[in-house]
Amino acid sequence: MKNYLFLVFTACSLTVGGICRLLGADRPAQAMWAAATVVALLPAVWWVVRALRTGRMSVDVIAVLALAGALAVREFLAGALIALMLATGRVLESYALRRARRDLAALYERAPRSARRYQDGAVCVVGVEDVRPGDRLLVPGGEMVPVDGVVDRGVALLDESALTGESVPVEHRATGSVLSGVVNAGAAFDMRATSTADKSAYAALVRLAEETEAATAPVVRLADRYAAWFLPLTLLLSGIAWSASGAAVRAVAVLVVATPCPLLLAAPAAIAAGLSRTARHGVLVKGGGALEALGTARTLVLDKTGTLTVGRPEVVDIVPAPGWDADKVLRLAAGVDQMSAHVLAAAIVRVARERSLSLPIPQQVREEPGSGTEGLVDGRHVRVGKSAGPRSSEWERAQRARAALDGAMTVWVAADGRSVGVILLRDAVRTDAARTLRRLRLAGIDRVVMLTGDRAEVAESVAAVLGIDRVLAEQTPQGKVAQVRDETRRSTTVMVGDGVNDAPALSAADVGVAMGARGAAASAQAADVVLTADRLDRLADAMDVARRTRRIAVQSAAAGMTLSLLAMAVAAFGWLPPAPGAVLQEAIDVAVILNALRALGPSRGTRLRVDDPTRALLRRFGEEHAGLRSSLERIREVGDRLSRETQGEVLAELRSVHAFLTEELLPHEHAEESRLYPAMARMLGDPEATVTMSRAHAEIDRLVKRLGRHLRLAGDQGPHPDQLDDLRACLYGLHAVLTLHFAQEEEAYFSLDSSPSRDPDLAAS
Repeated sequence: MKNYLFLVFTACSLTVGGICRLLGADRPAQAMWAAATVVALLPAVWWVVRALRTGRMSVDVIAVLALAGALAVREFLAGALIALMLATGRVLESYALRRARRDLAALYERAPRSARRYQDGAVCVVGVEDVRPGDRLLVPGGEMVPVDGVVDRGVALLDESALTGESVPVEHRATGSVLSGVVNAGAAFDMRATSTADKSAYAALVRLAEETEAATAPVVRLADRYAAWFLPLTLLLSGIAWSASGAAVRAVAVLVVATPCPLLLAAPAAIAAGLSRTARHGVLVKGGGALEALGTARTLVLDKTGTLTVGRPEVVDIVPAPGWDADKVLRLAAGVDQMSAHVLAAAIVRVARERSLSLPIPQQVREEPGSGTEGLVDGRHVRVGKSAGPRSSEWERAQRARAALDGAMTVWVAADGRSVGVILLRDAVRTDAARTLRRLRLAGIDRVVMLTGDRAEVAESVAAVLGIDRVLAEQTPQGKVAQVRDETRRSTTVMVGDGVNDAPALSAADVGVAMGARGAAASAQAADVVLTADRLDRLADAMDVARRTRRIAVQSAAAGMTLSLLAMAVAAFGWLPPAPGAVLQEAIDVAVILNALRALGPSRGTRLRVDDPTRALLRRFGEEHAGLRSSLERIREVGDRLSRETQGEVLAELRSVHAFLTEELLPHEHAEESRLYPAMARMLGDPEATVTMSRAHAEIDRLVKRLGRHLRLAGDQGPHPDQLDDLRACLYGLHAVLTLHFAQEEEAYFSLDSSPSRDPDLAAS
């Protein structure tokens, strides 16, 4: 508000003084201009003093000298013009360069406030500060663990994502350690406190965030960096002009045209334009300092869960036991799990509904936290969860080995005491993650690091897909901060995260980026940049804008200073008095500001432009992909059955798979070939861009035709024994090619669809 009042006063003083001069009242005019000069001089002196107290030399020193010189030689009009420039720059800077305070309110609000303690055989609610080591506490379902402790009775199924980033609840049995700040995702359990609230894990997290925030230095303004050489040069030139001519007015004239308005106005104007541009991309940047730093970043540190992955487990495969069908297994599991609130149960029910399975209403449902859910479905006793008993068949051992290799979670499905299938789940990689990382590397990122609290094997499998340079797994919040600080010592570092446990690391980075659309409020408040849409590619958009904005700001400031240097040379020879020099300086300011405002315009950056017709095609074929993907596993399942079932039993399955391929999948692929691929080639400007995808279509066609020939040879009796090896190779080949081809199309093409909103650059062009 003070800056706006400053601007209004200087503008009014200059205007009123000009009117008085036109009316012939020279004395009132001089008085108004002098008042504006004095009013501007006082805060300018304070700004210089404040900068010197922090060890910085501010460009405001030149403004102070120019204002004081204008008063000394009674060039009040020049002083008023300088005051207007200064006030305008401060208003722009207060809007564009304010540094948001890293508010940790969400961490404080989320901290446990009370605990349920056993006293005299009853449960009493007490303040968390009253809990002492050894106290026995009750933790109901859905509530937070108040202090560190160990499980005393029952099974603790805990959502630890706030501290570790792990998206799947973790089970802790009796004597197992539990940390404060995690949420009970299962049934109530008892625990024994092992620490007080102020020494618990959550309190340490809050303290760590506070210490990190306090230790983070503010970003130095672009203008102040240029002042390091511009200020001495100005003082030297004005001193030479004064000593050579003996006229102080020449020194004042040099100072007037040297007033660093190209720095005070152009850089903030460009930064303000850049902030507006990032907001249109769904990215909130908290101040110009953060935008400047984002534009110079060379290292990117990313959390895994919720940042590179979708942040929730998804079904990746349903493996039926011999003699069972995948859809039947899924229907039984989802029938029971629809009565459970467990995150894995929700994923199973979700995929069943996506496959349009009719789910039966279960009876006598009982859920045992940490073990699973059971009930009666269609007259069968169905259990979904952990495998029952230590004994397992060869098939079960094979599925466990596969899950370990894939880094997947297993949910076993049993009917009437016998295993009928297993459902594999994994936190899937975001479809836009690989493209975004490629764009960020094009934008200037040299080093990409994954920093996660998850297991090493899971993190490394994600890193291998995305081409990440370094993986740091199983990290505590303290470890994350140490690693981020180590990276910041090497180069300007951006840290991206979404959990409460990421807040300290976000504060430690040069630029903290929070996935604010679904991430924790604490991480959003501790960050410098918040992605309001749940899309990682918005970070690449923001970096494009930041680099272009900084480039324009530097160009504007450099051009303005070059013109100012020329004007200073003219003024030093006495050919440019202070008042005309101030007017010339205003003209220079207008020119550099207009150039700076180019940052408002759209730019191509590293984003690939997608026109509306192509976007509609991407959306159509992307939706078809989602519908077809669930049927791909049937191809491999039939291949598995070739050795276990008779030719007659498997013939119907082979015909069903062939019908799916010829009636549903091939028409989809042919439509892509004739409509989507030509559109993509035009958009990419390269007719060869889709050649590898077309080659995959040709291979799919070849294998489908081969399968058809096998069916014709088999006749009505089923495939002959000498056909089985080639049939199995054909089915496995189809499954492998289709799985890879679908993944490639989703990453390369369908991730370009930035729905629900259009590309703002495209919309503005």
